Amino acid sequence: MCKYPHMATNLQIDNNLMQEALRLGGHRTKRAVVEAALREYVQHRKQIKIIGLFGTIEYDTGYDYKRQRKRK
Repeated sequence: MCKYPHMATNLQIDNNLMQEALRLGGHRTKRAVVEAALREYVQHRKQIKIIGLFGTIEYDTGYDYKRQRKRK
């Protein structure tokens, strides 16, 4: 976990871009826009990492998942 849960930051952001993001996202504050954008960015990067794993994981072709369910 991050030692500092909130970080004060000054950024110069294109005003037209910010206004469009506020309108499109239905956000009430610039902070909400930036936080939403960062969450989407992080989620997207994680998805890219997962997609990179496709085809790299070996699996047992003889695995019987139905038999595994009955082992309760």
